[in-house]
Amino acid sequence: MSKKMNVLFIITDQQRADMLGCYGNKLIKTPNLDRLAKESVRFSSAFCTSPMCMPNRATLLTGYYPNVHGVRSNGINLPRHIPRITDTLVNQGYHTTSIGKAHYHTWTPRYDPKTKSAEDFQDWKVKNPKGDYLTYEKFPIPYYGFEEVDLVIGHGNTCSGHYLEWIEERDPKLAEKIVYEYSTKVPALEVFYESWVPLELYNTTYIQNNTISFLERYSNGNYGEKPFFLHCSFPDPHQPVSPPGKYRDMYKPEDIILPENVHNIKSLYKHPYLKKHLEHPPVRDAMLREETEENIRRFIALSYGSVSLIDYAVGQILASLEKFGLADNTMVIFTSDHGDYMGDHGLILKGISPFNGTLQVPLIWKVPGITKPAVSDALISSVDIPKTILELLKIKERNRPPGMQGYDMTPVLKNTKKELRDSILITEDEEVGPRGPLYTRLVHLITKDFKLTKYAELPGYGDLFDRSNDKLELNNLWDKDQDLRLEMLDKLFHEYSITRSRFPKRDSGF
Repeated sequence: MSKKMNVLFIITDQQRADMLGCYGNKLIKTPNLDRLAKESVRFSSAFCTSPMCMPNRATLLTGYYPNVHGVRSNGINLPRHIPRITDTLVNQGYHTTSIGKAHYHTWTPRYDPKTKSAEDFQDWKVKNPKGDYLTYEKFPIPYYGFEEVDLVIGHGNTCSGHYLEWIEERDPKLAEKIVYEYSTKVPALEVFYESWVPLELYNTTYIQNNTISFLERYSNGNYGEKPFFLHCSFPDPHQPVSPPGKYRDMYKPEDIILPENVHNIKSLYKHPYLKKHLEHPPVRDAMLREETEENIRRFIALSYGSVSLIDYAVGQILASLEKFGLADNTMVIFTSDHGDYMGDHGLILKGISPFNGTLQVPLIWKVPGITKPAVSDALISSVDIPKTILELLKIKERNRPPGMQGYDMTPVLKNTKKELRDSILITEDEEVGPRGPLYTRLVHLITKDFKLTKYAELPGYGDLFDRSNDKLELNNLWDKDQDLRLEMLDKLFHEYSITRSRFPKRDSGF
């Protein structure tokens, strides 16, 4: 086994920061992640670069903002020519493995049928006479720099990819039901439904077991002296939530405490930007979804169950690191791609708003020999994570993707009282169409004390919230503090300017 440090990168889908006990949630049961947090640096102010799956996952793979890597919104394949940290790691002698959700290609049918996706549920589930449907053997390896892939496509009961082939081997009738369910419904548009996949065959268990199997193979010397970069990605708690077994009833809806601003939904219908999107919900209620209190309670309860199952899986994986003698030489990172409203302002899910629930994510980071147990209040963005990983692995800049953006947060990991950033830029660039029903752009700027949101379609208007004194985000300061507004707009301009693309590089002086 290698003397170089390994990396175990664990990511969930659509899990807001406060859906862990260590972040102050008194109801949810996450003992294993809470224990990891006590051994690590836990960031209290971690944010995504875009509150949508594909853009932020592409950022985590490349170290670039969405305007640079090109995945501005869901539905855009990450261009193959964009440099990735996985390629850097392979070139530096690492073995790279992805287990679970990837989402670097689109999941749904393309507008142009000539374009292809290695992650299209349709291509995996339909066995056509030509035999050109996707299978384990036909999957394109390496895949975005990953030399080994066990892919899970989808959420809840209806998942495909390598996982579906695994189900077919163990329970062919269940595999048929999964395909039928996907064919007769659009599961992404459901909020929750009954779980009919057994716990032992559920996607979280599949990812847990395959991750542990990789660690065992590695400890047995199957990969020689190579260190590993292991991307362990759970599709939950993203909707539709349907946790299996005991996790479905672990939390009772009546025990859920709703956010204090749950009744603010009425005022949102007067909001200059949100009004039209609430009256005509985009993507058939899959974004910015207004819900009843009863359904919000049930949605949160089931989401908590999904997270508790993930917590169990993470506990098993971390125990295996110890069992196989890998813990002292493996960096462990836990985060999520973006958050969820979870009842804030009467909304659930994600998408196109000024509110914090979708923007802030959990981030727990443990580096043997470097980090000490602590909480850091320093601002940190998803775009900082790839650069910091490569810095911690002592990979020289000339061997990294050129022009990586973000900050190297190593100084903060070494001394949690340090702060490197004074602001974070978050962009939302949504187009479901080609030019509708959703065609919009938002930009957010977050500082230690305030959060500004601007809308491309609304010159002269924005949302400005005091992060410390207005955590419920009910008091817009845009028209109430002109000096603060101008200060934040100036800071937004400069942060936006320095994060713009500098590609391609010029070929000569003149």
